[in-house]
Amino acid sequence: MPSRQQLAIIDCQVSGVSGDMFLGALLDLGADATKVLNAVKSVESYFKGCGNLDVKIRTVKRRGFRARKVDLTPERAPEMNGLELIELVDQCVKSTKLSERAKQFASSSIRTLVNAEAGIHGDKLDEVYLHEAGQVDTPAEIIGSAAALEDLDFFNMKVYSTPVAVGGGLFKFSHGTASSPAPATVEILRSRRFPMIGGPIESELATPTGVSILVNLVDEVTRFYPSMKPTAIGYGAGAKDFAEMPNILRVTLGQRLDYDLLGDEVWVLETNIDDATGEIIGHTVDKLLREGAKDVSIIPIFTKKNRPGQILRVIVDRGDVERLSRILIEETGSLGVRRYNCERRILARESVPVEVVIGDVKRTVEVKVARDSKGEIVQIKPEYDDAERVSDETKKPLREILELIGDRARKILSSR
Repeated sequence: MPSRQQLAIIDCQVSGVSGDMFLGALLDLGADATKVLNAVKSVESYFKGCGNLDVKIRTVKRRGFRARKVDLTPERAPEMNGLELIELVDQCVKSTKLSERAKQFASSSIRTLVNAEAGIHGDKLDEVYLHEAGQVDTPAEIIGSAAALEDLDFFNMKVYSTPVAVGGGLFKFSHGTASSPAPATVEILRSRRFPMIGGPIESELATPTGVSILVNLVDEVTRFYPSMKPTAIGYGAGAKDFAEMPNILRVTLGQRLDYDLLGDEVWVLETNIDDATGEIIGHTVDKLLREGAKDVSIIPIFTKKNRPGQILRVIVDRGDVERLSRILIEETGSLGVRRYNCERRILARESVPVEVVIGDVKRTVEVKVARDSKGEIVQIKPEYDDAERVSDETKKPLREILELIGDRARKILSSR
């Protein structure tokens, strides 16, 4: 997982996402309007027959909420085929001063859209005409978004998104009447396994351009906002003003609240047991640990008919979920295992050999050292078995031995 401290979250779970909404939200966040306009206007030179492209950025209200709206109006609006659109975006970004990451984002976004359309229609790239998506606003919104994202330093952040609302019902477009979401929108989301949610109204809420931008930018999809300190919020308005809800896209920037802790993801397996002997449970715990479980715990409970029982809970890596689930079922006789993934905040751990001298006894013991993400030592803990052995040999209390080893380890590590 990226360890970047800055993060962004694109909240598209209510009103979906479109290219103009996304660009408006980035401008509302503070992206340099001049840089964005120059990037958008660069399309004029490469879109044949387009003429002058009029760009207006204005503040509007959607159900009482203020948001930024971007309007793109070409002098003429000829269509381009898929290959022409790809070449146009590639030529535009080459002529700009965008970074390589911004150029790659724009190129990947237009290719995602065109490939989805071509796949749906069964055409080659130079044969498929995108109709609505083949107008000048599609490359203009993608290139403008690339410029805005670079100006806001998005490419050095971790970017989250909520599942995208796609609306519902029927709408009319160049191919006639279709159900929402549009075929290209569904294909793009399917190709990237990006979660979508229907509704909350009967209208097309997510467009092919919007989701093409989304799937090429987002690192992780989450239902809930991550722990963060918000620093800036931008609102981008859609073209329609719905009676049921504000038609706005919210993008929030913030700083991660990790308190210098590292993060990883584990899976938890658990099952209820009320008919296994203590020997069986003990054997199962030992076997799970030998087979790679990170931890195993037993929680006393009361089950059906007030019978005493236990919850056997196992923490495992993702790659061990299936194998250890099978072991848990076979060894306990359980009929099922619950499993779910969760994030952890952890310290980096290492084992350090430390030489200690107590009287005539000189021994090397292992010490567990835990550090935060900055490398600062948070905890030092001698290995129990080693400390117990030294305690037996020196005839000193284990408590004193643990303190002596800990002090010795701190002196050694602080001098490094």
